[in-house]
Order: sequence, then structure tokens, then C-alpha cells
Amino acid sequence: MSGLDRLVGRHEIATPDDMEALGAQMGGMLRPGDLVVLTGPLGAGKTTLTRGIAGGLGVRGPVQSPTFVIARTHPSLVGGAPLVHVDAYRLGSAVELDDIDIDLDNSVVVVEWGRGMVDGLRDAWWEVDLERPTGGRGADTMCGDRSRVSIELDADAPRIATITRRP
Repeated sequence: MSGLDRLVGRHEIATPDDMEALGAQMGGMLRPGDLVVLTGPLGAGKTTLTRGIAGGLGVRGPVQSPTFVIARTHPSLVGGAPLVHVDAYRLGSAVELDDIDIDLDNSVVVVEWGRGMVDGLRDAWWEVDLERPTGGRGADTMCGDRSRVSIELDADAPRIATITRRP
């Protein structure tokens, strides 16, 4: 595993640029074989953090949410490990994630919505919980879900990123 140990803990993130900067710092520390799981609600900054990780790794972009393709591989531009960016939101189980046949040993793998999906893929991994304000400036819908307008209004609100090592 990489040296993310010095980043373990709670980080207050003021802006999307700061989220990307945290990701770049992480990317500079990650090595082939590292697995990072991102957890947080819609609009919390998972893809923004991944964009920063990609920058820190020096991989080819652009980095976008892989929601509809499930996984994207971004090759290194600097002779390092590729970044495999996975969105596990539409996957039903860890078996489906394993079926993607990701090169875990030679890549840095970031899995959005991956909590409960990576057990067994690696003995240890990094987990980043992202929190964003809810019910602040935006209005909740009658179903309790946040509307797209509400999420966009809170896009520049501060976030909390908590980094832990699992298990």
C-alpha cells in the first residue's frame, strides 16, 4: 500500500479546487496496486477528487464520471501506473465488480459508490467518505431527494473528506 497514512483523518474542503488539490496530493502518493473507494451522496465531489488523483498520477484525461460505461482506464503520460476509474453505482454485487477484470496489481483503482463492493479484491484499501451539506441553500423535493437545481446551488459549499484505511 501507498503512503496515504499521513492523510488519514478529516479534511475540511472549502472549494472544488481544494477538493481537486487534495486528490492531486493523493495521486502523488498512490502506487500500482492501490485501491481507493469513494463514498458520498450525489454531488459530494467524488469525480472532482478523482480528477485531482488523475492529475497527481499524470494520466491522460479528461476524467469524467464513468456512470454509463462502468469503468474507464486512463493511461499514464509519465511512465507510471494507469488510473482505472470505476462507478459501481449500477452494479449489483462485488461479483459484478470482479467480472470487470480490472488489473488491480498494476493500476491505481478508484471506485465511486464502492462501499461493500471491494471486499475480497484487496486485503487493504483506502476509503474516502465525502460529506456535503444537505437542506442548506437548496430545496428538498417532496420525496426527500435533492433536486438537480438544489445540488447545483450547493456545488460550491464546503465539503468534509474523511480518509481511512480499511479493513
